[in-house]
Amino acid sequence: MRAVIQRVRSASVTVDEEEIGAIGGGLVVLLGVGDGDGEEDARQLADRVVNLRIFPDDEDRMNISGLDAGADLLVVSQFTLYGDCSAGRRPSFIRAGPPDRARALYEAFVGHLRRHPLRVETGTFGAMMTVSLDNWGPVTLLMDTEGTL
Repeated sequence: MRAVIQRVRSASVTVDEEEIGAIGGGLVVLLGVGDGDGEEDARQLADRVVNLRIFPDDEDRMNISGLDAGADLLVVSQFTLYGDCSAGRRPSFIRAGPPDRARALYEAFVGHLRRHPLRVETGTFGAMMTVSLDNWGPVTLLMDTEGTL
């Protein structure tokens, strides 16, 4: 699994001009599921996301986790995180998980996040969405369960 994590002051996701999820201060997680991912990847990544220490402490150092900060979370599926642009002019998505499996693992990831006392909002899996956010910092990080990011 791959995630782009952005610390935000606020964020929202819209489908067909209807806002379906919105958060205040917290994290936006753009989540991609790879073809070899499983339930353990979803659990591990969710744990890493909520415990990621990227919120400022009293000395303005990134030292507080999302869990400790009481961060809101907005999770949006994004299969394009597995796009391979190394050849040609059109990305290949051969490493992205098949839709049914990816949906199940996306939902598992969200379920693991919801086990924590944090507000979790989501987009709609597979839908064309508009994500709006106010990146705070800016802070944007990449994470994956393959250990390459």
